[in-house]
Parts: sequence; C-alpha cells; structure tokens
Amino acid sequence: MLSKYSNQTNGINEEEIQEAANEIKNGNLVLFPTETVYGIGANALDANAVEKIFIAKGRAQDNPLIVHVSNIKMVEEIVEEITELEKKLIENFWPGPLTIIFKRKSNEIIPDVVTANLDTVGIRMPSNLIAKELIEKSGVPIAAPSANVSGKPSGTNVEDIIEELDGKVAYILDGGSTDIGLESTVIKVDGDNINILRPGKITKEQLETVANQVKVDKNVLGQVQKDEVVASPGMKYKHYAPNTKCMMVYSEDADKMIKKINEITMQNENVLILAKEEHMDKYIARHKWSLGNNLEDVAKNIFTFLRKADKENVDLIIIEGVGSKGLGLAITNRLIRACAYNYIILKNE
Repeated sequence: MLSKYSNQTNGINEEEIQEAANEIKNGNLVLFPTETVYGIGANALDANAVEKIFIAKGRAQDNPLIVHVSNIKMVEEIVEEITELEKKLIENFWPGPLTIIFKRKSNEIIPDVVTANLDTVGIRMPSNLIAKELIEKSGVPIAAPSANVSGKPSGTNVEDIIEELDGKVAYILDGGSTDIGLESTVIKVDGDNINILRPGKITKEQLETVANQVKVDKNVLGQVQKDEVVASPGMKYKHYAPNTKCMMVYSEDADKMIKKINEITMQNENVLILAKEEHMDKYIARHKWSLGNNLEDVAKNIFTFLRKADKENVDLIIIEGVGSKGLGLAITNRLIRACAYNYIILKNE
C-alpha cells in the first residue's frame, strides 16, 4: 500500500500535519523534513513503533536513534539532569541542528530499542516548522534517524527517497529541499568540556564559544572498530554511500588536487567529478558536476548528487575534498564514509 502524501511546500497545512501526528500516536511511521535531512519518525516512547523504523530502513539495532522534541519539558521527562553547560548549549543552539547526548532516566520511559541499550540518549529540538508542528501535535517525542535505506545517502528531498520508502511509512510530509543537507552535530558533555561525536552544521569553532575545551572524537575521521560501542548514529557502519565506487581527493593546494584528480581520470574510462564551481573548467573529465561555490552549497548538494550519480552509469565518482575547518569537518566526515575510506590526502611539500 502506498503511503499517504502531503505537499507542505507552499505553506503549512495543519490539518494534514495533524493526520500525520495521529499516525505517530497510533504507532505508525511518518517521513518528515527537518532543517538537516528528512527523518523517518515514530513515537519514541513506544518500543513496537520504534522497531518499525529498523525494519523500514534495514538498520542494525546497535545503532542508537536521535529523539526529537519540541520543548524542554519533554527533555526533562527523559533525562536524569541538564547540566549548566548543557543549559548553555540549549540556549545558544536550540532549536537547531545540535544533538546532545544526555544520561537517560532509569525509569525506562525511553525504550532500550531507541538507545541501543545504552544508558544515554541523544536529543535535539529541530527548528524546521513542519517538524516542530508534527512533534507538538503528536504530543510525544519522536525517534527519527535519516529517511533512507541504511547505508545509502541521507534524503534531503522527498524525490530522492520516495522510491525506497513509499509504502514503508504511513504518511509522507513533503517540505521541499532541506536547508542544511547534513545531519545534526552530535556532542557529549563531560564536565566543562565537549566531545564532538559526529560533526555537523554547528561547528567546533561555534561550540568553543560556550565551552572551555571542545575535542573531536577519534572516530570522526577514523574507522570504528567492529565491536566498539558508539553513542552516536552515523559512526559505526557504512554510511551515506552510493552504489557506484567513489573516492575523495584533497589538498590544501588546489592546483595539486586538480592535477591528481585529472591523473586519476586519465587512468579510468568513465569518471564523474564532483567539485566546486571555481574548479570546473580545470577538469578534463567529460562528466563533471558543480557542488556550488562554498561549503554551505557543498553540504546542501552532496547527498542529492551522490544519489543522482548512481543513475549516470559511471565507473568512478571522484569528489573534491574540502578540508576539516568549520563546516568542512562535517562534509569530510560524510565523504570518507560515503567512499568507504577510499581517499587521498596530498601533503604539502
């Protein structure tokens, strides 16, 4: 059976959002937009409903879900405490693309299936109006990973994901393209310090304005070991990946990077290059797409372009790297995973 569909791109239709909220209340799944990527959501307090997310996505159950809330009261009902630094983070970055890992209450209000049996839970308050309305009208926190089959690029518009998820959810709320294009920053507070578990739009530099020390977890640009327990989604398994083989190439020296990408292009028959607009005319490949002019453009376009690339019947996708400063850290985190750690970083001589 096909999912019920609501077009919210020309303004919010509260009646139809209420219909979607009723599906959440009834233990069903709803596909909805956030400012980051689309989510596939269920009542976070209903274990049976949450189980449906894992089935729809083909997601491993040791991969925790993020809980989306619309007010602080929802947070207080779930977590043991909100520390002073966590309060400061909430004041500065909520609603918005920041997920905070809290110690969960031991009263089992949040089922273990949401947290992968951990004693912590990741929570965020989205700023997207459709997401906020859906949570408000549902009256419950909503557990929601990205709306895609596990391992594939996250959905940033309904067109990219409707084929793989239509019929697997009760309701689809179409809010057009998402604003950011990458999943939220995930952090864990340790006293006066912050550990970034998954980078996103809220950067290390921004977090440093409210904390004494901000560290980047070793697994952000590294590979998680097979049996390692992780508190954040997006770390452990193959993620964001197209079916086509891809690789990332980066150098701080743009000319050196372009030269290397052209060398690889000559060694392969059918190559597609994804690069910044300013470099497009320097590449020899017949197939080349512009990711835009800046990091914000790259973040917004990368998942959609990886999905489109799979339909081009190319043998190799080569993606320009962007470094690890600011938003670049989040983009690089996604790219190295999308490319299954197949990347080249050229050192300056």
